[in-house]
Amino acid sequence: MKLTTRGHYSVKALLDLSLQPQFGPTSVKAIADRQDLPAPYLEKLLMEMRRAGLVKSLRGATGGYQLARHPSQISLGQILEAVGETIDPLPRSAPDSEQAEDWVTDRLWHQLHQKLKESLYTISLEDLYFDARSWQASQGEETSFVV
Repeated sequence: MKLTTRGHYSVKALLDLSLQPQFGPTSVKAIADRQDLPAPYLEKLLMEMRRAGLVKSLRGATGGYQLARHPSQISLGQILEAVGETIDPLPRSAPDSEQAEDWVTDRLWHQLHQKLKESLYTISLEDLYFDARSWQASQGEETSFVV
């Protein structure tokens, strides 16, 4: 699996939203500035995540985007899926039924793919939040947050 810019930026944006007091709304520009992301591209990603039900948008001067659910209810797999990332293995031909090695390696790649998929849907945004906070504490940082 290769994580593209779409996936990386999406995870960074939702981690940023998870740090807002009471998960309140924040503007695309504020997220883009804090995370050093291009705002127009980020806006498109947030719209895709809104359609997937991960974030909601609020209009007005104090509006912006905020998480639609608690971070414990948003998995890394859901974030990646919302922006079109795929963890599917590359298409390949069926294993040669005459070769034990082909069958064994095919089963191995299938099992690894399943484990990866399970892991992505087990890791929550809340887990990532606590990892980021732990790292910040180890660096002596208090409130700044850049992924």
